[in-house]
Amino acid sequence: MGIKHYKPTTPSLRYRTGYTFEEITTDKPEKSLLKAKPKTAGRNYQGRITCRHRGGGHRRHYRIIDFKRDKFGIPAKVASIEYDPNRTARIALLHYVDGEKRYIIAPEGLKVGAKLMSGPDAEVALGNALPLERIPLGTTVHNIELKKGRGGQIARSAGAFAQVVAKEGDYVHVKMPSNDVHLIRKECLATIGQVGNLDHSLIKIGKAGRNRWLGKRPSVRGSAMNPVDHPMGGGEGKTHGGRHPVSPWGKLAKGGKTRRSRKYSDKYIVKATKKR
Repeated sequence: MGIKHYKPTTPSLRYRTGYTFEEITTDKPEKSLLKAKPKTAGRNYQGRITCRHRGGGHRRHYRIIDFKRDKFGIPAKVASIEYDPNRTARIALLHYVDGEKRYIIAPEGLKVGAKLMSGPDAEVALGNALPLERIPLGTTVHNIELKKGRGGQIARSAGAFAQVVAKEGDYVHVKMPSNDVHLIRKECLATIGQVGNLDHSLIKIGKAGRNRWLGKRPSVRGSAMNPVDHPMGGGEGKTHGGRHPVSPWGKLAKGGKTRRSRKYSDKYIVKATKKR
C-alpha cells in the first residue's frame, strides 16, 4: 500500500497525504454482511453527552467481522480485499466451500485467491487461525482471544501485532503491542501475521474539514475558556499552567493514571513496561 501526496494548490494541501488504495480490489461490499450504523453523536440513552467532540460525519454501514474464526476445518478462499470505514485496518471477504461468506481483518501480505483455514489442524500460514498452543515460538500473530470463544480482542488495528515468546503449562506468554508480556490460555485462538495497512500512521489530515468527514467535531483548549467553563480558564493575557493539565472535571489530562491500581488481570502480566 502506498501514500500519495497532493500538489500544494491550497495551503491545506501542502502537507496533506492520503491512501493510494492499490491493495483494494473492489469498492462494493458484500450486502449480506452489512448492518445499519446509527449515529449517537457521543450521546447515551438519556441524550446526554458522554463522549465530547463527536457528531456529523459521513454515513456508514457497519461490516460484520468474524473475530471468532470458529468455522474449524472448513477451507475458505479470499474473494476480495476491501476498505472498511469503521476501522483502520483493511478487511478480507472469505468464501467458504460450504457457501458461507465472512469478513476478517486482512493481515499484511494477504492476496486474493489465498486459501485460509482455522482450527487446531490448520497450517501455520498467513491468515490462518490456530490455538496459541499450536503456534511456534517467535511467530507474529494478531486478533488474539483473551477467553476461549469470545473472539479476538487484542491487536486488531492497522499495523498491530503480538508475538508468541514462551509456553508454560496451560498458558502461553504473548508479547503485546505495548511490549508487556501477558499470560493467555493455550486454547485461545490467534491469527497468523501482522495486521495490514502499515502506512496508516503516516496519514496527515491536512485540514479541519477532513476531520469533520470522520465525525470529529472541534476541540477547544481549556486555557482559552473562562474560569466558569474549565479549571484552566481565565487569567490576564495568555496564561500558561499554574497547575498540572486537567480535564474540565479536574482529572489529570496528561500522564495521569486512568487504570485501577489493582485489577484482576494483573496476575496475568509477566512483564510490564509501565509501573502499575
